[in-house]
Amino acid sequence: MRLPVNRNLPLAALVLLAACGGKGHVESASSSTRMPASGPAADYPVVLGDPFVVDGVTYTPADRMNYDAVGRSTVGGEGGSAVSGAHRTLPLPSYVEVTSLETGRTILVRIERRGPMGGNALIELSPGAAAQLGAEGNVPVRVRRVNPPEAERALLRGGQQAPARMDTPKSLVAVLARKLEQQEGPGQPAPQIAPPAIGEAVQVPPPTPLTVLPAQPKPKPQPSRPAASGGFVIQIGAFSDKARAEKAAARSGGAVSPAGKLWRVRVGPFATQAQADAALAKARAAGYSEARVQRAN
Repeated sequence: MRLPVNRNLPLAALVLLAACGGKGHVESASSSTRMPASGPAADYPVVLGDPFVVDGVTYTPADRMNYDAVGRSTVGGEGGSAVSGAHRTLPLPSYVEVTSLETGRTILVRIERRGPMGGNALIELSPGAAAQLGAEGNVPVRVRRVNPPEAERALLRGGQQAPARMDTPKSLVAVLARKLEQQEGPGQPAPQIAPPAIGEAVQVPPPTPLTVLPAQPKPKPQPSRPAASGGFVIQIGAFSDKARAEKAAARSGGAVSPAGKLWRVRVGPFATQAQADAALAKARAAGYSEARVQRAN
């Protein structure tokens, strides 16, 4: 007996084959748009890009290995739980240590995006980075570019956290907070410090140490600091406001002395040039980029 022939079978087979082919195409498109949780999977080559303008200011991306700056952070919506961030000029990707100047907590962050695209924030953190730092909203921070080991890079590329860093010492946090106060313009809050006075701090440039200063009388002895022998001191800076100079002295362990209409902050004295050079290196690492060695009066 002959079985009935289903003449629609060839058509059904063609439809089935077409459906299979279509499904394979959709999976391929889906996989091609599936991005890693923390951005590009590779660290090289890095991308700089062309200059761009934000709020009337032109930013030119540059590959600066010694980048070290203080400013304020903001939290964006990109990056999810990955520990990533956005910066206006650092290479993409690159790695930075971000330190909260409120707590001293320091974390490793992978810079993957350009931004912030508005406001005055120095860095935009992903929600995951902000959570690890313990930062909510506008927080004073230090951003320092680093070259972490591959194991830590791999963790951040995979959307995980790098091992916790040692907290930054309170003395250094205070110095960095002071540096942020000096560079912030009127109207921006400074961390736990009163708004800047009308007279801004004056940093004396090292090439011509005394040319910007008026005639300097011999400093009066400081009653709060006993005299010590030594031939060198480190001048942290010169300030037009005595109260601001006293705050800088308290944070750096220095002493205030008058110099015409300015108030100098000095650390020391030191008996030898080598001791003074070591103290100078520490002062500059702490954020006093204009610090210099002087002969003790």
